[in-house]
Amino acid sequence: MSPSAETLDHPATERPSHAVDTENDFVLDARGVRRVFGDRAVLDGVDLRLKQGDFVALLGPSGTGKTTLLRILAGLDAADGGHVLVPKARSVVFQEPRLVPARRVWRNVVLGSRNARRDRSRAVTALTEVGLATHSDAWPVTLSGGEAQRVALARALVTEPGLLLLDEPFAALDALTRIRMHDLVDELIQRHRPAVLLVTHDVDEAILLADRILILANGTIDVDVTVDIDKPRQRSDARFLELRALLLAKLGVARSTKAEASAEGHS
Repeated sequence: MSPSAETLDHPATERPSHAVDTENDFVLDARGVRRVFGDRAVLDGVDLRLKQGDFVALLGPSGTGKTTLLRILAGLDAADGGHVLVPKARSVVFQEPRLVPARRVWRNVVLGSRNARRDRSRAVTALTEVGLATHSDAWPVTLSGGEAQRVALARALVTEPGLLLLDEPFAALDALTRIRMHDLVDELIQRHRPAVLLVTHDVDEAILLADRILILANGTIDVDVTVDIDKPRQRSDARFLELRALLLAKLGVARSTKAEASAEGHS
């Protein structure tokens, strides 16, 4: 759904990407964000600031407002209070690729452009980055789930967004495809350097990809942890296991690191 299809009482304020030009500027600056449904404040004073190149993962149980916050930042929903400043150039990748079946792959990449034919070379360049240059003239129905999600990623990055919002984009993929997508996303983010907010339920995924991990609980950011582990990260690394145990405990899942390691060794 596009922002124009909704009534935004307190929409996010946009600024041109070129306005973010010093190391002290924040690409995303959200303060005191509130969103109320009925008599429940799902978001009740959320503060979040990201600079260019920041990669932040947002964890939290279902119903805590993770996707609600992402939708507000994307302009797909309105806050009931607070201040939100976002770059005009921002993109969202959802759990489903949301490709248009009646348009070829390259046209999906530049969807919304009024000069799609002229933009074909730009689309092919983006598809090359995600390893799908040979699929530019294919129809979406012929793609695998992983390929379709790569097209969605190419579409998100082709506009060189200042802010990239990822809403559980790997949740529907099989385990091997998910690993490949993690590597691809990590590579592309380092190359394009947008500010990134990843909403996920997967603690391992958050540790593998993000430089900072937040936990949303009771309407606010309850935990803010820096991931001080060099990449590429390994799940067997002692610091990885320690951080995973900490995050799981904060999420209310008490599991011993030794038990997890033993379970992985027999899987």
